Amino acid sequence: MAIFQSLTDVFIATESSLSSNLLLSPPFHSFTIFLELSSSPIPPLPSPSPSFTPIEKTFNFDSPISDPEKNAFSVHYGNNQVALGGYLLFFPNFSALVGKPGFYVDNVFARECYRRKGLGKMLLSAVAKQAVKMGYGRVDWVVLDWNVNAIKFYEQMGAKVLPEWKLCRLTGDALQACQNSNILHFLKRFLGAWLYSQLATLKLLNLQDVGGFFLCVFLV
Repeated sequence: MAIFQSLTDVFIATESSLSSNLLLSPPFHSFTIFLELSSSPIPPLPSPSPSFTPIEKTFNFDSPISDPEKNAFSVHYGNNQVALGGYLLFFPNFSALVGKPGFYVDNVFARECYRRKGLGKMLLSAVAKQAVKMGYGRVDWVVLDWNVNAIKFYEQMGAKVLPEWKLCRLTGDALQACQNSNILHFLKRFLGAWLYSQLATLKLLNLQDVGGFFLCVFLV
């Protein structure tokens, strides 16, 4: 997925982080739909999720699908080999404007050999069905501006692309700096910018987070 979106420079997920945050978290803290494909019926899951009922659908393709990486992306149920064709990751959010929870789709991906066969639509439709079932107000996601094929696909499904909205993100050093931004702004106004800078430079001012409140310590 990171290669497809040209985002390998920001890809930091590991097998451990994905397992602990997705597979071991309570239902709907995060939720992943896997698209499994097989030439024969797939047996029922031994421990189905109480929150989501698997969707079964039969596709009749004009010719067999060539999947050169099938062995690397498949599981076995007895003698039945089931290929993983894609996935969709989503989790709840809340809109104060709508006054209802909704779903945010973080990632939807179909492997190349399974694209343009209606499977991506099936994944998004499953999220929409779950939102309606739970009385949620909407489903949101973002799309890269250069991915015109995806934009056209989403619009054909009835989604509205909102050009007036811009994605904002805090990460890395900016995230760490932002946590103290309000108290630092207050201190600069209270002490004066010059005095504040002098105290900070001389290491006579220390900030400590105590139970959600900032303790300002003047070292004199």
